[in-house]
Amino acid sequence: MKGHKKCKVCKVEFIQAKPLQAVCGFGCAIELNLINRQKKENKEKKEKNAEIRKARAAIKDKDRRAWLKEAQVAFNKWIRVRDRELPCISCNRFHGGQNHAGHYLPTSTRSSLRFHPDNVHLQCQPCNCHLHGNIVPYRQELLRRIGAERLEFLEGVHQSKYWSIQELKEIKIKYTQLIKGLDDER
Repeated sequence: MKGHKKCKVCKVEFIQAKPLQAVCGFGCAIELNLINRQKKENKEKKEKNAEIRKARAAIKDKDRRAWLKEAQVAFNKWIRVRDRELPCISCNRFHGGQNHAGHYLPTSTRSSLRFHPDNVHLQCQPCNCHLHGNIVPYRQELLRRIGAERLEFLEGVHQSKYWSIQELKEIKIKYTQLIKGLDDER
């Protein structure tokens, strides 16, 4: 159906010769093709940039996870060295087997207490793993060791904590140095 239409490029009214004709002539058709090509390239560039941002975020997150692991390893080792003369906080026994740094309140729900010394104590592998922390006797001994006020603080409300890479590096350095200091006291 032929009729009057406005050119998509130059905005001049023209008589449509073909049903899908969108421009007034050959020059505007070339221009429209260039515009469409530019739009397509821009879209592809945006998609590529989005992929790059996503990949960078994944790398950054992997780096953060690696630092979180390293900081946790240093902190847990410090806990085991700090409490080496103490029995398991839950069963009050000395085990010849593997000892862990057992969290009273789990890191999954209290991320801000992940590296808090009052929240983590030497715990035998059976209590920590098989008895899921053996939490009732843990709390009783924790109350005796740190007192009601500090226990009340631990059990209080805490904001979630996102540990930055810089914070994790500092935590690793701090606890590595503390381990050396405790080892030197031996």
